[in-house]
Amino acid sequence: MIDVTRLLCGTVHIGDALRYAERSDAARPDMLRFALEKKPIVVWNMTQRCNLRCVHCYARAKCQRHPDELTTEQAEAFIDDLAEFKAPVILFSGGEPFMREDLFHLGRRAVAGGLRAVISSNGTLIDEATAEKVADVGFSYVGISLDGLRETNDRFRGQEGAYDMALQGIRNCAKVGVKAGLRFTINKRNAHDLPAILDLLEEEKIGRCCIYHLVYAGRGSRLMQEDLTREESRRAFELIMDRAEDFHRRGLPTEILTVDNHCDGVYLYLRTKERDEERAAEILKLLRRNGGNSSGIGIGDVDWVGNVHADQFWGHYTFGNVKERGFSEIWTDTSDPLMKGLKDRKALLQGRCGACQWKDICNGNFRVRAEAFYGDVWAQDPACYMTDEEIGIA
Repeated sequence: MIDVTRLLCGTVHIGDALRYAERSDAARPDMLRFALEKKPIVVWNMTQRCNLRCVHCYARAKCQRHPDELTTEQAEAFIDDLAEFKAPVILFSGGEPFMREDLFHLGRRAVAGGLRAVISSNGTLIDEATAEKVADVGFSYVGISLDGLRETNDRFRGQEGAYDMALQGIRNCAKVGVKAGLRFTINKRNAHDLPAILDLLEEEKIGRCCIYHLVYAGRGSRLMQEDLTREESRRAFELIMDRAEDFHRRGLPTEILTVDNHCDGVYLYLRTKERDEERAAEILKLLRRNGGNSSGIGIGDVDWVGNVHADQFWGHYTFGNVKERGFSEIWTDTSDPLMKGLKDRKALLQGRCGACQWKDICNGNFRVRAEAFYGDVWAQDPACYMTDEEIGIA
């Protein structure tokens, strides 16, 4: 993640300790320890069931439950292992996590074990009573996906009314004091709605927005040719930076982040250096602490049947299953060549990524996107929009 608001404006947020190994009044002190110990945030796709059928779903979610889905007892053991391993965060995802009946029970177990528990949802099932339960359990954050305004979003989701239900879900969380953020995956089909989505943050007083670059995984693989061009990506990120600075100038507390393309950090640094070298030096320090893409390092994934992946987009490659070995054991076992390579990848990178001067703040960007595009996990990331001159290979 690139915390655009933090880097450009110097504001401090709860996740900074994990991203930048940095103490702050806003950050939980235990998060700093986890960052220094390099323990991973774990995404748990707890069910493949979903009430929608989004065109870009990396999990290829379906309407029915998988017959081998982790049982409640197996899930409890998995969560207990994460707590003992001292993973900092468990993100309950899907499919749609609110379709799994034991979500609140398992959330309580995670919180009791010292994990920060958050939810990733399409938001359509969060009525007022459900939002109250989310608050009662102690979930600290709910990320709700909107991929455009009403018409665009409902076309993405495959259901008329999905936009209004998701927006009401955000409002219902706000009513009970649960922080809810907006998640937007940008591509050619919805880039025209980005300015209006940024307006919506202000209109609805939404405190956090994560803007995701497209990853070619699951059903999202079919949108590969609809990813933004390099020029379109740069223009979109320029707008994001400008709006983050504008919000900050006007005293709006919204935090804006971009996700799944670490060349955003490089571009943000270079743009800032042209006008404020002192601020740029601070940005570079924070980006180096963050270290760039952390698939297989600082983020991992477990799917609904218990398979462990390098992140939520690596569903086609499994390191083991938590029904057979604990996540902690699987995650620290580098006998698998991909796991070993991801944990120390810089010498393996090829093409532009291998020659790039910014590997210390990008770490080769998204390997799963390189594999999807080139058939080679160590090839250059096709979504990098930096010029050869900017990455030092001209």
